[in-house]
Amino acid sequence: MSATRRTALITGAGRGIGRACAIALATAGYRVALTARSENELAATAAECGPDALVVPADITEPGAVDRIFEAVEAAYAAPDVLVANAGGAVTGAIGKITDADWQHMLDLNLTAPFRCVRRALPAMVQSQWGRIVAIGSVASRQGAPYIASYVAAKHGLLGLVRATAAEVVRTGVTVNAVCPGFVDSPMTDASVANIVEATGRTPAEARAILESRQPINRLITPEEVAAAVLFCVNSPGVTGQGINVDGGAVQS
Repeated sequence: MSATRRTALITGAGRGIGRACAIALATAGYRVALTARSENELAATAAECGPDALVVPADITEPGAVDRIFEAVEAAYAAPDVLVANAGGAVTGAIGKITDADWQHMLDLNLTAPFRCVRRALPAMVQSQWGRIVAIGSVASRQGAPYIASYVAAKHGLLGLVRATAAEVVRTGVTVNAVCPGFVDSPMTDASVANIVEATGRTPAEARAILESRQPINRLITPEEVAAAVLFCVNSPGVTGQGINVDGGAVQS
């Protein structure tokens, strides 16, 4: 492994957007470190990323997990030059039925874990005067939606974290951005389809069509389209503090 190659850490890299980002960064020449809960899914991603892809299975919400992940990457490669904070998830339900446990889980997964990753990644990036942090937000970072209040709150917070961090390190050579997709053709959307089917009795095809219709292009976003926006952020030193929408024109901002 060449010491001149930069290292990228991708969380939630086992499937969907995370897998697409890992493959895109590996194709662009980065050494990639992959973390998620499922070792089998990580192995499948690593197989697409080349022989030096590092697999670090972990539940990123567990105490101490972020430090252990970074220590593994530092031991194998070096401190990450690029962080893609992608791991996330959603639960659905009317706000009156959201339990404290559900609320806390959404904050832990979608906001606190990315915060811990950003906090851990920044010192080495600032010291080297180069770094790229890209958080995967959502259209829910931009606007409210019914039945996902805890997810919306966490994703709004994530965009706020991105903006505040970008402002703090703006003179250091480190950029911090968010990519905010709409409904993506991914396992997370499959879960949304299943929820619609259960709640309404519609067929899976009808449920998927509902989600497609919420985007003006009348289709789901592909994981590769999100990964392309992530690469844009990585390759654009003049772009920082931004939330870049990849939603087929659903939110114009």
